[in-house]
Amino acid sequence: MTEMAEVVARLRAAGCVYAEQEAALLHDVADGVALDDLVARRVAGEPLEHLLGRVEFRGLRLVLTPGVFVPRQRTALVVEEGLRALRSDALAIDLCCGAGTIGAGIGSARPDVELWATELDPTAAASARQNLGGPVRVGDLFEPLPSRLWGRVDLVAANLPYVPTAAIATMPAEARDHEPRLGLDGGDDGLRLHRRAVPEAAEWLAPGGRLVVECGRPQASTLADLMRASGLDASIVTDDALDGTVVSGRRNDTVTA
Repeated sequence: MTEMAEVVARLRAAGCVYAEQEAALLHDVADGVALDDLVARRVAGEPLEHLLGRVEFRGLRLVLTPGVFVPRQRTALVVEEGLRALRSDALAIDLCCGAGTIGAGIGSARPDVELWATELDPTAAASARQNLGGPVRVGDLFEPLPSRLWGRVDLVAANLPYVPTAAIATMPAEARDHEPRLGLDGGDDGLRLHRRAVPEAAEWLAPGGRLVVECGRPQASTLADLMRASGLDASIVTDDALDGTVVSGRRNDTVTA
């Protein structure tokens, strides 16, 4: 049996559905690292993206280091809905940006946008800086942003942690054991952080600005109600192909700070 055939067999036995593709990717990045070591770590449950040091998203190749939340392809729906809300020379915030996935998607499509990003975890912020090509403010929600942005933001886009605490134990081991709890745990109903972020976002938005947030489909109506309670017109958008759900809230021109 050839070396690659052995790698494929080991990956398939570990439950990797796309064993051939994963074997080829691991082989390509094995320069200076023993392929056997990479395969052993993958078989033990480490996310493929952490081993590769990258993730593909909307045609972009983003840097991803171990210990950082792995972007999901469904988050592309946040980018798509966010882009619809942007005028020319707009101001946007990638809130709790993780590896900067949303901001990178928006920035690649709209380089005219003034993009800001915040992230609580310094490790994730380091990846985001590479992917966004600019500063990432480290801190809680909007706290690290300059006050001059208050009331002027056209788009706040976010993928806040929304897995209910009790559901984390049922997640695949590669997420449960290797991704940061900070990026997964959303509290009892998955919306703990949203209850803080939504009212704050409403105050940072300019009249007509939008808040676009990813969530689980069962949480969408509750999140929409949170946005309405903060004075935003809320709508739910789903995409079955992406398995994505976002709630979008627009600040009315009549809303005053």
